[in-house]
Amino acid sequence: MLWGGICGLFPDLDVMVPLGDAVKNFTYHRGPSHSLFVLAALTPLFVYVILKVHPQTTQYRIRWYALVYLAFATHVLLDCLTVYGTQILWPLSTPPVMWSTIFIIDPAYSIPLFFGVLAALILSRQAKLGHAVNTACLILSTGYLIWSAGAKQFVNNTAHESLTHQNIVYERLLTVPAPFNTFLWRVLVMDAGGYYEGFYSLLDDSRAIRFDYYPNDRKLPDGLDRHWPVERLKWFTHGFYSVERLGSDIVMTDLRMGLERNYVFSFKVGQVGNPHAILTKSERVFGERGWEQLNWVWQRIWTDTPEVARYRGDQNSI
Repeated sequence: MLWGGICGLFPDLDVMVPLGDAVKNFTYHRGPSHSLFVLAALTPLFVYVILKVHPQTTQYRIRWYALVYLAFATHVLLDCLTVYGTQILWPLSTPPVMWSTIFIIDPAYSIPLFFGVLAALILSRQAKLGHAVNTACLILSTGYLIWSAGAKQFVNNTAHESLTHQNIVYERLLTVPAPFNTFLWRVLVMDAGGYYEGFYSLLDDSRAIRFDYYPNDRKLPDGLDRHWPVERLKWFTHGFYSVERLGSDIVMTDLRMGLERNYVFSFKVGQVGNPHAILTKSERVFGERGWEQLNWVWQRIWTDTPEVARYRGDQNSI
């Protein structure tokens, strides 16, 4: 169990490696350390260390290989279920995988796993009760992942249907589970002049989604569009980003994570110049977290007319 935990946590140690640039730190997390190719190459090294520590288990070498690689692989494949983006095929230049079926923290998935591991850890192995409880909890958590994939597909179909009925022409669509649940989903839609944000709960009476539109001119000043942080963010976000000017700074925001006006990742990528933009080293821009919006999220799960108002900034409602 200890070695399984070590191998399961290993890919995320990349966060401890500073790369000297905000966009690099952001986009190389879940990069090489989450590559199925890299982890396959590291598996023999881990097995070698394990057998040095436990030489009496040499006859189980093949099982150790399976345990180590499965611990690696399940970690990165679970990461793929979130919207952040996981580069499981690095060093290939394919965009990060973001199936976006589950929020990065979801109690309905995590709690059964916690109790399953706890049961296996503290209950007697002789009675097999710990194994039975662990298996039951694993089935529950895996079933929840399957549920979340089905829910996403249903919401995708509902979003396409609603956009068609409202005659909204768009370039790309993304559905993301709202924080801590898979009943309420955020629908993000990009067009040439900005983006739409809408919400749909599986408990809604109607399949019509109300969208708020946020105009955003994503055209960058001359020269800045070829700046490495800009090109990297365009690639990493799959095109779900906004551009705005804050004073003299030019800021790009990842629209996939957060709610309108309260986004998790924004980066200064340059400054306004005369006549051309000034290329700068990327810097993280921190805004308000908007924790108060969680109350709105909770109410929106159950009703499409929450009593709590949500600040949306400047928008047009559709």
